[in-house]
Amino acid sequence: MKRSNRRIIGIDPGLASTGWGMLEFSNGELRYIAHGCVETQPDMPRGERLALIHKSILEILETHKPTEAAMECLYFGKNVTSALVVAEARGVLFMTLASAGIPVKELTPNAIKKAVVGVTRADKKQVQEMVRFILGLSQVPKPDHAADALGAAICAAHDT
Repeated sequence: MKRSNRRIIGIDPGLASTGWGMLEFSNGELRYIAHGCVETQPDMPRGERLALIHKSILEILETHKPTEAAMECLYFGKNVTSALVVAEARGVLFMTLASAGIPVKELTPNAIKKAVVGVTRADKKQVQEMVRFILGLSQVPKPDHAADALGAAICAAHDT
């Protein structure tokens, strides 16, 4: 999707912590808007946690009015159980974005690393520092899920 003025929300999905980051991409330049994290408590029932993610992201969409979204693909190594709850959070996020009419681009962790750092083997700290550098921020965005979400938005901005 190519637009002259794009507002992109990047999302790093998770049940305990869903990172988000908002950028504007216009005339080949990135402008940082905001970032944050939707946190849910482990003692909450799962349905309530998912409802909180939905409600919080909906409020962010209404506030910042993105035109598109970028979400990290589901990745799991050996921990299939955690992948299942992340998949539930992703489902809620896809539904929330679709109901708001916002198209979603799915990005692999390697594609994000390549776009932000230039190599697919970059570690988390390298990605976070390059996100800070690319966006001209004085500090690395915290928490790390928000930095990852900004990385997804950067990747989507340059992927036409």
